[in-house]
Amino acid sequence: MTDDLGLFEERPSRERPRRPTAAAAAARKAKQKRKKRRNRLAVFGIVVALLIGGGVWFGFRQLSGLGGYDDFTGAGERDVVFEVNGGDSTGAIAGRLAEDGIVASSKAFLAAAQDEAKVRSIQPGYYVMRTKISGKAAVEKIVTPASKVGNLQIKAGTQLHDLTNGTTVTPGVISLLSTASCATLDGKKTCVPVEELAKVAETGDLKALGVPEWAIPDASRAPEPARRLEGLIAPDVYDVKPGSTAEELWTRLVTESSARLQSYGMPKLAETTGLTPYQILVIGSLIQREAIAADFEKVSRVTYNRLAKSMKLEYDSTINYVLDRPAITTKPEDRAKAGPYNTYENTGLTPTPIAAVSKEALIAAVKPVDATWLFFVKCEKNGLSCFADTNDQHEANIKKARANGAY
Repeated sequence: MTDDLGLFEERPSRERPRRPTAAAAAARKAKQKRKKRRNRLAVFGIVVALLIGGGVWFGFRQLSGLGGYDDFTGAGERDVVFEVNGGDSTGAIAGRLAEDGIVASSKAFLAAAQDEAKVRSIQPGYYVMRTKISGKAAVEKIVTPASKVGNLQIKAGTQLHDLTNGTTVTPGVISLLSTASCATLDGKKTCVPVEELAKVAETGDLKALGVPEWAIPDASRAPEPARRLEGLIAPDVYDVKPGSTAEELWTRLVTESSARLQSYGMPKLAETTGLTPYQILVIGSLIQREAIAADFEKVSRVTYNRLAKSMKLEYDSTINYVLDRPAITTKPEDRAKAGPYNTYENTGLTPTPIAAVSKEALIAAVKPVDATWLFFVKCEKNGLSCFADTNDQHEANIKKARANGAY
């Protein structure tokens, strides 16, 4: 029979769906978080890659010149003296070139410097440059040897004044300083004359010039004002600025020399000798002019032994010093001339040093060898001396020196 009423028709269940367990919900939530994190990391990675790529491209553009920078063209306006300081990087040089108006921008110099390896070996000192030139022109000029000016080299044994040997003239400190002060700017050569430098050396305030305190009393008592600065210029290589005044040149040179003498150990070197630092400087200058380095400590011993016995030093170098000549020997008439530097006539040390003193000579002046010698003479062509205790031994050494053609 049919169920017209539909009482037995199957119908969908009205039962509610089951809720997920807490563990399943937590797992689904964790999965969603991981997905979100992966998406964030992917986006972050893309951003970083874009930033790095952009930085590399920016750097490339700057170094290759694609980034653009200010640059000058043309022959420039005027010559100037530019200083490179010790320890300057290429970037520091480029920055100051721009500040001084030599190049339009540091980038102009740096871009041109990429193709010039010599830029990395630029030495401290002064260079003649030109204002308002291109970065390329600035690089070419600063690496040209002729652009470097103001180089002053003082060798050990150099006197303040020139030495003359026949027609040969050996420049002294004053002449060397005058030459180092020269530079050609805009076609005009400028130098501080020897006469101006000599006047400042004779009359300038010693303290203001940079003379160390321990040397001022003795230097100020020099019998000849022209020799006040003798021995106070240490042998070395200096950079002096062309265009400076005579006072500025001396002040920088003397001040730097004082620092070098201090680095040699002055004035403390004299503490154990019973002599003043200035006297040690004098002895060092005598050693410097009388011997080669191999004999420094031996000549030092002879000097101390003769001073201890109140014997005249009888050093020919002191006679020739006031005559401004480099000869090894002296003439009888020269040795007979009276004067404060004549150690054949006077007992004791000379009133001032007689030359620029090396560190080695200064050390020898406070550390003589242990010996009883009272005499020495150059007896070999290579400059070595023969030493003696007695005058008879000394005369024999003189004969040997003549036979060897030592002088």
